[in-house]
Amino acid sequence: MTSKMMLTLGTQRSAIREIAAWGAKRKQEIGPENVLDFSLGNPNVPAPDEVAEAILSIVQDSSPVSYNSYTASPGADDVRGIIADNLNRRFGTDYTAKNLYLTAGAAAALCIALSALVSSDKDEVIVFAPYFPEYKVFIEARGATMKVIPARPDFSMHPEDLEEAINENTAAVLINSPNNPSGFVYDEKTIHMLSDMLRKKSREFGRPIRIVSDEPYRELAYDVKVPFLPNYYDDTLVCYSWSKSLSLPGERIGYVLVPDKVTAADEMIAAIAGSGRALGYVCAPSLFQKVIGRCIDVMPDLRIYATNREKLIAGLEKAGYEFARPDGAFYFFIKSPFPGGGQEFHERAKKEDLLVVPGASFGAPDYVRLSYCTTTEAIERALPILQKLMDEK
Repeated sequence: MTSKMMLTLGTQRSAIREIAAWGAKRKQEIGPENVLDFSLGNPNVPAPDEVAEAILSIVQDSSPVSYNSYTASPGADDVRGIIADNLNRRFGTDYTAKNLYLTAGAAAALCIALSALVSSDKDEVIVFAPYFPEYKVFIEARGATMKVIPARPDFSMHPEDLEEAINENTAAVLINSPNNPSGFVYDEKTIHMLSDMLRKKSREFGRPIRIVSDEPYRELAYDVKVPFLPNYYDDTLVCYSWSKSLSLPGERIGYVLVPDKVTAADEMIAAIAGSGRALGYVCAPSLFQKVIGRCIDVMPDLRIYATNREKLIAGLEKAGYEFARPDGAFYFFIKSPFPGGGQEFHERAKKEDLLVVPGASFGAPDYVRLSYCTTTEAIERALPILQKLMDEK
């Protein structure tokens, strides 16, 4: 017999990857320069020079055994210490190596954290639409239920929505800021509101409700402060990845952070380790552990993203599209002008060889996502098509 859940997951690819696969085939047919692909969030900015320099130095100056061998299951102690020191300098915290569990990217970090948190099939994890589609897979595979708070037009968080959604089965609230797919950043006032609400509800139910903060875009923010959630709410687990900040999506390196202020922190740290063991997520890629140790203070180059963002803001506003201004990440989430919502917009754009992702996968079917981690030339070529589509409404 086979698992029906896993069979379904294995035979139904994500909408994003289906579109990307169609785009790859189309590029072979008409040439890659003739397909304007805004589907995948695959950074087009190269990894910083420091990354290549670190790889070369490690490989040339060390024994292969030293960088190809297993580390401890949670990651090398020295690298975890370096990461902790970086967080302490930036956010005024007091973490040590023991607070970090290194992972193969944020997806593994989220699965580990959720597996450690979910203790019953009655457990619920709250997410806010629009949300990253794989959240549903990660949560349900742990045996919990994903409870969605519908999107507001400006993608903001409201206390009355939280008050209605939280109940005695709420195990955690999963947030993503800067957000994929909208680029929305929760400000400090919002995080204070969320924290106050969760403290109130935790007292009411006699147990802690956790925040799981999914932060692969933390460093990709434009002229706004991205609050570091553990400094606002003690029961916060952070899931991080260098995929976007260092343009390393294919290298799969990230972490779970469990601060000492988390309720029963030692038990949670042990549960994270147990979850990693049960899922087989032990010893993140050892070479890239060492690379991160050497590149911990390197920040992303946002200039191309910032230029693309400004061009899209100007072009979309001129064309009359509705969207919330993205303050982070590299996505626009725009409202479809067509009665068929995001799916109709996607189909019409596809006929122009412009690839966008319908919003249904993100819990907001009236929208489409545009990923602007592409060339500025592609942005400039897409704007007339976006204007044409608006004129067709």
